[in-house]
Amino acid sequence: MRPSPRLFAALAVLPLALAACGGGGSTGTPAAPPSIADATTDNRPVKAGGTLNIALNADPDALDPSSATTLVGREVFANMCEKLYDIDAASALVPQLAAALPEVSDDGKEVTIKLREGVTFNDGTPFDAEAVKKSLDRHRTWKKSARQADLAPVDKVTVVDPATVKLTLSQAFTPLTAQLADRAGMIMSPKALDEAGDNFGASPVCVGPFQFAGRTSGSQIVLEKAPDYYDAAKVKLDKLVYKIIIDPNVRAANLKSGDVHVADQLATTTVKGVQADPNLKVVAGGGLGYYGVTINIGNADGATEKSGAVDTALGKNPQLREAFELSLDREVINKTVYNGLYEADCSPLPLDSPFRAKDLQCSKRDVAKAKQLVQASGVQTPVPVSLNTPNDATNIRLAQVIQQMAKEAGFEVSVKTGEFVSNLEQGKAGDFDAMLVGWSGRVDPDGNLTGMVTSRGANNYSGMSDPGIDDPVKEAAAESDTAKRAELYSSATKKIAELRGIVYLYHNKYYLGMHKDVAGVQYFKDGLPRFATAGFTS
Repeated sequence: MRPSPRLFAALAVLPLALAACGGGGSTGTPAAPPSIADATTDNRPVKAGGTLNIALNADPDALDPSSATTLVGREVFANMCEKLYDIDAASALVPQLAAALPEVSDDGKEVTIKLREGVTFNDGTPFDAEAVKKSLDRHRTWKKSARQADLAPVDKVTVVDPATVKLTLSQAFTPLTAQLADRAGMIMSPKALDEAGDNFGASPVCVGPFQFAGRTSGSQIVLEKAPDYYDAAKVKLDKLVYKIIIDPNVRAANLKSGDVHVADQLATTTVKGVQADPNLKVVAGGGLGYYGVTINIGNADGATEKSGAVDTALGKNPQLREAFELSLDREVINKTVYNGLYEADCSPLPLDSPFRAKDLQCSKRDVAKAKQLVQASGVQTPVPVSLNTPNDATNIRLAQVIQQMAKEAGFEVSVKTGEFVSNLEQGKAGDFDAMLVGWSGRVDPDGNLTGMVTSRGANNYSGMSDPGIDDPVKEAAAESDTAKRAELYSSATKKIAELRGIVYLYHNKYYLGMHKDVAGVQYFKDGLPRFATAGFTS
């Protein structure tokens, strides 16, 4: 047996004065952010007790690790549902509920995981290999599970002894440890699963520093300190209250007023104002994920169904998709919408990823060429494009900038706003023309690709289906050599760029606002605030 290698993260009124758009292009150079605090170095002592109020920018979907798909859901899970593995401040994979990194057979098809002992779920049920098997099998096989693709190579989970499980794979799968450091590695109470079944997400029970106490849809989620947690002594807070505050200006205002102590995903338009408040600070995280315009080019019957013909101008015509991309200026979008605080880019892989194509060049805005392509397509202008967007102020702002840029090239973009989760449901169903949507990112590149761009992927809203993507992504997942994997991912991302089922715009940076008397928060590149060691300094 050989140890699995650690994987590191490669890891108001809209000012539409966009005259500078012509000729601008994406350089892939990160914008210099303002002076931002480092959450990982804030080790001030905190007192025991208290309730931490946290503003979330959206209402999560069901809190079921098997079916959940939202980033805000992952933020809640980070403090309630531990995984077999996690990442640390350096984005290295580290054991969490596992006792050590996995042991992998020489052919890569058998993975043995030793588990922590003496651990109980938050309902007092023992945590053991049988519980791990039950959760992993549910992730793999439940018809409503969004984790099936994450664990697709796993053929069988075997209990070796109470503290050991063995995963038998159909092929070597290098990203497995990274997958088990996310929702696919979250282990649920077998007792709660038996009692709740498909309704587990209404009252989830896991191993974690906090346990689920209640939820009011659209309003708040409450977690309380878990008395059965194996490391309960380090947990200082009594309660976490997640308040759903969609409007970024209201979120920042509530932070300044003290109604909340922490605010997630500060809009870049509010970062400077929060920093200027002597009672507040801003910490940065994220960068593994991406955001862009997903175009429906083959999602006729649902993301997980066979690709089919889509009867929209953009969906049917690759020339128009190229013209649409050429009408956009990523750098100007970053400056106009995000105050230059994001990282403009055209790839699903982070700017510092060792798996990224070295010769990648993002297209520059070229309205003249875009117009030529529109004319050559034979489609009558203005070309109609319906753009679905979440109904928060920042996404609406982004949609309006895209609308104005694309208009110059002959597109008539109509902006259709909707609730975040509703937009995701439309994306899964293929009920859209184009949509603004992103991915929060994973430490292994497979996590940014397989589910989003390979045939029948759970989050492949564009309906892309091409062996030029599927084959190299699959081969890369079975390959352990970084250079060989990088070559395969380069091939796949070039085909993605050619098909343009997703027009990538930037990599998100997440800005977390906090009161200065809050300490002990861990905030890493995955953008998930961890509050296990957090508390108040006074």
